[in-house]
Amino acid sequence: MAASRTLPQPVSSRKSPVGRSGVLALSGYGIKVRMQCGHLEIEDGIGHERRRIRLARVGHGLKRLVIIGSDGFISLAALQWLADQDASFVMLERNGKVLATTGPVRPSDAKLRRAQAIAHSSGAALHISRELINRKLAAQEEVARNKLLDTSTANVIARFRADLPSADSLSTIRLIESQAARAYWSAWSSLPINFPKNQLPRLPIHWLSFGARVSPLTGSPRLACNPPNAILNFLYSLLEAEARLAAACLGLDPGLGMPHVDTSARDSLLRFGGTIDATPSPLRPCVFSPGPVSAASSSPDPAITSAKHKYVLWNLESKSRAG
Repeated sequence: MAASRTLPQPVSSRKSPVGRSGVLALSGYGIKVRMQCGHLEIEDGIGHERRRIRLARVGHGLKRLVIIGSDGFISLAALQWLADQDASFVMLERNGKVLATTGPVRPSDAKLRRAQAIAHSSGAALHISRELINRKLAAQEEVARNKLLDTSTANVIARFRADLPSADSLSTIRLIESQAARAYWSAWSSLPINFPKNQLPRLPIHWLSFGARVSPLTGSPRLACNPPNAILNFLYSLLEAEARLAAACLGLDPGLGMPHVDTSARDSLLRFGGTIDATPSPLRPCVFSPGPVSAASSSPDPAITSAKHKYVLWNLESKSRAG
């Protein structure tokens, strides 16, 4: 008896599409994330260059599913599958804006939330902000001294950092942070960006160096005008998503920040930033540490992000126990 023809199967690679860090990023148009016969079925890509992935419940190694763009869908059953596997879901707009995040959430601790809400009046906010900005400036100083080989800028940042212990208000801490940030990014401005030689005639001149951190289009880092700043903004968006997941996992309210006043337009806890950038400050220098820059690439480390929030958590829990 002749064998019957089987249904065509999608072409798939034997190599796991999930990276060592457990992150799977999807992009393109018509993105599909759904369940099929107990497997997570994923499709992304552009035109005829489509990628199809099937993940079983065992041995997939997935920790983060990141979707870049808003053309497509993810089913409720797929979100349930991710939750059952303790995997987080992040959705980013193509300009880097965080649209949605889901992940493991710690049970609500009323004492912790109350301590976070009164951190400004209890003095915890000042102590936490001073320590976190101190860590940020220490990392910036290290990058300037050891990576950029700019001793003068590193010394300037060190002097600002030395003023932190005597800072007696959040406004003073914010001022110190913004002054140090201006010195730090000025050291980046002339950093050359390397491209393949055959592409140089087609590139605008402002792409060949890091340039200013502030975009001429917005007067802020948003809508960057050259590749290194655009990449940096994108990495900061990933970092913001990781910070949001870490805050939820630890039971913290992302809207109740420390150095900044509360506003409806941002989650202040995720934005330990000054006037230059709006991302978790102590982690910024870890995201993009320069060498000879060509294809600048990095990814935020969830362990580092969690460490920052655990420091906040430890201080707030100490205050709540004391109360």
